[in-house]
Amino acid sequence: MPSDPIPALLRRVSERRIRRDTFALSKDPLPFRTLSHTLPGHAKSTLDEADDFIEARLESCGYAVEREGCLVQAFRRDLKKNIHHQYLTPDAHDPWHVAWNLSARKVGSTTPEETILLISHKDSQSWIDSPGANDNAIGTAVNLELARVLARYPSRRSFWFLFCNEEHWPWTSVTAARNARLRGEKIIALFNIDGPGVRKPEDRAAGRMTCFSVYYAPEAERLADLMAEANREYSLGLIASRYKVDRPGNDDGSFIKEGYRVAVHNIGSMPYADPNYHLEGDVPERCDFSSAAAMARATLAAAVRLDLGWKIPP
Repeated sequence: MPSDPIPALLRRVSERRIRRDTFALSKDPLPFRTLSHTLPGHAKSTLDEADDFIEARLESCGYAVEREGCLVQAFRRDLKKNIHHQYLTPDAHDPWHVAWNLSARKVGSTTPEETILLISHKDSQSWIDSPGANDNAIGTAVNLELARVLARYPSRRSFWFLFCNEEHWPWTSVTAARNARLRGEKIIALFNIDGPGVRKPEDRAAGRMTCFSVYYAPEAERLADLMAEANREYSLGLIASRYKVDRPGNDDGSFIKEGYRVAVHNIGSMPYADPNYHLEGDVPERCDFSSAAAMARATLAAAVRLDLGWKIPP
């Protein structure tokens, strides 16, 4: 019987690299990742520069990066709303920009028509100068780390690493999901990595690393359970739970609405417990990298188990 490849893959996940890339994307050299903010003396917006950074990281692992252009606008800001939710739909006459979905793909050897999708939004808030470290530079860094670890793994099924934009309007995952459906892609499972290191202050103080696999469709319940099973099987140290929502949301929701219902959003707390959510204080110094690395390992183990043939019941 062939040996389990997962333990060796788990050992390759680097908290140091996740930290390094998070700081690069939310502090130095890039304090923001928006299309409306360009650093002095630079020719490109901070989001375009973030795209170049992500593309270079993926290419260094041997991937060919595909770009999918989408027309978007920066959100307006409504100071009368709750401080964490002051985004406002832009006016039709506000400037339009091209935002890019970045995709890196790994083609499977025996069942290439089946795809496991790992997605994270890479932009920061377009209506406020927030570094967006927890939301979602750290999720982007985790997805980059998973792409790196899996680059030389001889997968049976195909892997798709997607980096999209959720803090501009409209969300670019909507375009990615619609085009996936039009291409007839068979996505057997989707993991959305957004806010992986945010825990309640009392959990963080007590050393409890919480992980919630948020799902909407009944078909995704077993995928949420697989995250918890992977955590137990490989002793990853998380307190893993599933969390059902009443309607699809976030970037996984874009795919659910196109019929890809086996989807979970992996997040560190539910309800989301970051007091600096959508604020200037969402800085990388406040990120919980140990928790994010543990969630990266759980997501990796669950995804590889699917690749090895673990079936989600219909």
